[in-house]
Order: sequence, then structure tokens, then C-alpha cells
Amino acid sequence: MASEKNKGELLKLLGVGFGIAVTIGGTIGTGILRKPGIIASNLGDPAIIMLVWVLVSIYAFLGVLCAIELGVSVPKAGAWYVYARRAFGDYVGFVTGITSWLGTVAALGFGAYTMSEFVALLLPEADPYIRYMAIGILILLMGFHWLGTKSAGRSQEIVSFLKAIGLFAFVIVCFVYGGDVKSQSLLETTKKVARPSLITGIIISLQSVFYTFDGWHTAAYFSEENTDPAKNLPKSMISGVLVIIAIYLLVNLAILYIMPLDMLATSKLAAADAVKMIFGEGSAKIVTIFLTLSIFGILNAQIMFSPRVIYSMSRDGLFFKQAQQVNSGGTPSVAMPLTGICSILLILSGKDTCEKLSDIAVFFFVMCYIAGFASVIMLRKKEPNLPRPYKVIGYPFIPVVLIIISLAFLIGAVYKDLDSSRYALIFLIFSYPLFLLTKYLNERA
Repeated sequence: MASEKNKGELLKLLGVGFGIAVTIGGTIGTGILRKPGIIASNLGDPAIIMLVWVLVSIYAFLGVLCAIELGVSVPKAGAWYVYARRAFGDYVGFVTGITSWLGTVAALGFGAYTMSEFVALLLPEADPYIRYMAIGILILLMGFHWLGTKSAGRSQEIVSFLKAIGLFAFVIVCFVYGGDVKSQSLLETTKKVARPSLITGIIISLQSVFYTFDGWHTAAYFSEENTDPAKNLPKSMISGVLVIIAIYLLVNLAILYIMPLDMLATSKLAAADAVKMIFGEGSAKIVTIFLTLSIFGILNAQIMFSPRVIYSMSRDGLFFKQAQQVNSGGTPSVAMPLTGICSILLILSGKDTCEKLSDIAVFFFVMCYIAGFASVIMLRKKEPNLPRPYKVIGYPFIPVVLIIISLAFLIGAVYKDLDSSRYALIFLIFSYPLFLLTKYLNERA
């Protein structure tokens, strides 16, 4: 009976704690641990490095305010897709939904592969089986999430808590024990790194920081399953993004405190190198275990929220109808395994494919942001009487500024990374025929 009752319906089981956890877990992955070195090599100035992080932090915070208004006004699963479709119609909604879903599918495949690489560092004999481990990780996650929303949500809360505690502990360790190490390393560091021009360096660094911050809106995907979205969503999304901002800024300050800039610029895993500077090579396994946990947390969030997009699209007739099925535990029973299987296919195609698609995904994600910010403005005009328990402050200034910033970022990304951006642009060209074909197939089904 429970299965019949819940067929096609998501369950209202989630509250503030889950919202905070999925915001943190859906955002903080390997980016904060891997990107500081890349950013240092492109900027070469601690003040500019911190300025870039602060600017994107402000962008994310203001973006959350817009997402909250949309989430409590239209509390449906799917986030950006739902808002874009309601504001601009089926085609814009379709493009936003597909790009959001495909971007996460690529990130999920790349993340599972990266997690397997870290497992192989702990267990070198497993190195020849990295691809199979990545597939196994996704299969295990799919099996676990099949059990239902309640268990998946609780696991996200636990992993996100451990991740946040681990990063705050890293900051404390660096500032408490890093002073003497910093003095010694300054004397030993002589290598200089060639850097691009400042403008080019800023654009490349912004791409890295945008990638690291993506996920600040994750709680909005679950507004339909929230017990009281009008009350809980503002608390969870604002609290979550403030924790993320605090962690990112403090971790960067800690890394800059302990590592000379030229050493940081050549580091592939800055946080790991900082810990090794303090505790020696023996600490490498501890850092690797934390990295593995961190990636698992974001994979757990991605395989939970991404299916909600195509579930919602299916319900609206913009994806295959079967994808709107939900099992008795509240899990989209077709959309979730379909998401995992598509990520597995990317893994089978090779790591380079996953990595390239992950680069393209940043372009897609920012497109979704633009659709969301524009939806705030359009829905205010189109549906002035729509109940809005929360309204973004500074309207219309904030959404307009965010749109301008996002467009400037996309233009810069196209100019500086045409190789990745052209694939996104090609997809946009073919998106309308694909939209028409999807609608036609749904009408015939």
C-alpha cells in the first residue's frame, strides 16, 4: 500500500539540518584542496588571491538570497529548471534542466574516478582497477540511495559534519603549528614560477573558484521534500553558505600562512602539502583519507539531487515519462539509476572525457545561475501575486548585478577557454531540435 500511495510523489521528510548538510556536502569537495595551488600560479599575490575568493563568496551569498525567494515561492523539486520553466516557458526550462543534469552527471563520473585514485594511493595494489572501483562506488551509492530519502539524508548530515570539522581542524593546526615550518620553508624556497598576465590569471582563477563554490544552491533541489520550506529553506541555505564561506576563506588564509607563494604555486594538493610540512611524510595517509571522505560527501549529494531535475522534467512532459516514478522510500526509482548509469558510461569512456566534461560543466552551471537570477525578475513581473514568504533584499539591483557578473564570466570563459566552451555552445545550437523531439516522443507515448 505504501508503494502505491507514494508512487510518483516525493516524501516530505527533510528539515533544516539536512538543508545545511546538503549545502555543505554538495559544495565542498576536492576543489578547496586542489585549486589553491592553481590559483597561486596564476595570480602570484596573496592579496589578489584572497580578493578573488572574497568576491566569489559575495556572489554565492547574494545568489543564495535569490535562490531562497525562488525556492519558497515555487517549492518544487529541480531548482533552476523549475524556476526557468515557470518564468520563461518550456524551452528555456528544458535547456536549463538538461544542462544542469548533464553537468552533474559529468561531475559525478569525474568525482567517482578521482575518489578511486585516492583509494589507490592508500592501497597501491588496487591501482590497476581504478576504473572498476569508480564504477563500484557509483553502484554502491545507487544501492544505498534506493533505500530512501531518510537514510540518504541522514548519511549526508554525518558526512558533511565530519568534513566541516576536518577542515576547521586543518585551519587550527596550520595556525598553531605552522609558524616554525613557514620560517624554515621560506629559506629553502628559491623556485620561481612563470605566471600569465593579471587579467588572464584572474579569469582562470575565477573559473577555479566558481567550480569550487558550485553547489551553494543545492538545498533548493529538495524544497518539495522539506517539511516547511518557507521556514526551513532560508535558515538552511544562509547557514550553509556562511559555513562554506568561512571554511574557504580560513583554509586559504591557513595555506597562505604556512606555504611560501612559489611553493604553493607548484602544489597539486596544497592542503596535503601543508600538513606534510608540519607533520612529515607520514601524515600523507591521513590527508588522503580525508580527501576520500570529502569526495564521497559530494558524490552522495550529487546522486541525490541530480535525479530530482529529470524527475521534475518528466512530470512536466519534458523528459521520458518513466523518470517520474518514485519508490516507497521517496527515491526517484528511474531517474536516480539513470543518472548513475550515465556517469558510469562516462567513466568507461575514460578519465580524460570525464575531466573535459567537468570543465564544460562549469559553463553549464553558470548558465543555470543566469536563468535563476533572471527568473526572480521575470516572476516578479509575470506573477506579482505569487506568495513570496521571503523576498531577496535589494531587488532588482542584486539579481541584475548577479546576471551581469555571470555573463561577464561566461564571455571571459569563452574567450580564454574556447576549447571547452565551444562544446557548450554547440549543445545550445542543437538544443531546440532536441526539445521538439522530446515533446513529440512524449506526446506519442
